[in-house]
Amino acid sequence: MEIKHINQPNSILNTFVAELRDVNIQHDPLRFRRNLERIGEIFAYEISKTLTYKSHDITTPLGTANEWLPEEKIVVTSILRAGVPLHNGLLNYFDRSENGFVSAFRKYTEDGEFDIHIEYISAPDLNGKTVIMADPMLATGSSLELAYKAIKANGSPEHVHLVSIVASQAGVEYIKNMLRDEPVTLWVAVVDDELNAKSYIVPGLGDAGDLAYGPKL
Repeated sequence: MEIKHINQPNSILNTFVAELRDVNIQHDPLRFRRNLERIGEIFAYEISKTLTYKSHDITTPLGTANEWLPEEKIVVTSILRAGVPLHNGLLNYFDRSENGFVSAFRKYTEDGEFDIHIEYISAPDLNGKTVIMADPMLATGSSLELAYKAIKANGSPEHVHLVSIVASQAGVEYIKNMLRDEPVTLWVAVVDDELNAKSYIVPGLGDAGDLAYGPKL
């Protein structure tokens, strides 16, 4: 397993992440969703550098040009619901990809503890394909691990790129340990040091799903 941090060197990515975190900007859900989408586009561009390319002759109005085009069959997947804007950003660049969706949620007990439950999966055949799985927040890492294992019921991908914008150090280490022998690359924008008592990332940005689509019961 490989881990890639895309926030170095500094770039316009910093601005989009800062706006996601800023309580003075978070009140605008349209802007929040758009920033998730723009960051997805940046991840897509960075991931594209790792793909396999093949030479193709392209006919132009004046002749023939040689271009190197990606060969992999891409499947963009996301964890509902916060992953949807990030998914859309990835899809803006990998616009010919297939798509998949996984519903993962925290089910809390009376004592405040929680388990991760997978409720819904929709994905194509994944055998031999390159899968990109989007989840904006990597807190404990449990939901991303279970979603990864769940989609493998649809086949064995050639490689899986896990994409999270804000991760906790504990979450990164968890994924690294649990998937260390898997054909996986973990992509993150920023890594924060702490998780609070409710397993939210600190300083983090809050609940990405609520900020994008409104609070839930």
